[in-house]
Amino acid sequence: MARRSKSSERWLREHFSDPFVKRAQAGGWRSRAVFKLEQMDQRERLFRSGMLVLDLGAAPGAWSQYARGRIGPAGRVVATDILPMEPLTGVEFLQGDFRDQALYEQLKERLGAGGVDLMLSDMAPNLSGMDAIDAPRALYLAELALDLAVDILKPGAGALIKVLQGAGFQEFVASARSRFERVRFLKPEASRARSPETYLLASGRRMV
Repeated sequence: MARRSKSSERWLREHFSDPFVKRAQAGGWRSRAVFKLEQMDQRERLFRSGMLVLDLGAAPGAWSQYARGRIGPAGRVVATDILPMEPLTGVEFLQGDFRDQALYEQLKERLGAGGVDLMLSDMAPNLSGMDAIDAPRALYLAELALDLAVDILKPGAGALIKVLQGAGFQEFVASARSRFERVRFLKPEASRARSPETYLLASGRRMV
């Protein structure tokens, strides 16, 4: 059997001693990531009853699970990911890469012509542990998410997008500010202290 690397052994130790992991397991949540969204929601009041929510990079489903509970029976959650996701009651899941035209068209058809109220993106690349590699990959995904948000959001709607700071970050922020009335950054307590991730919350979609 191949030996685990020191970094993977450290991750396993942190994971199984993590209080948020234990809370997620005890509460029936699909991952500890639910507490990031919960904390940001408590601060920013992201959800309201009856919303149409799109969750990008949804697997294993904790954010969709949380959103489903917050928007009530009149709302809808549409989720997508390249990875498979076990079914969630009340969540419509499409597996595939939204950059593929066929899936993109399928996604837009599922969302309908009325527009999305809130887009969530917790997408992240497979991390190498090297900032010079990981930050550009993460920023590319954030840029794709921002472009999609501009295309599918209702006027005045918002998006919550994970991003890592690095080369091109300021240009990304400037692009978001040109498209939304308000842009701010959130770092929930449930984000691991050594994680470089932050979340861009863009609200008030401008219609140019």
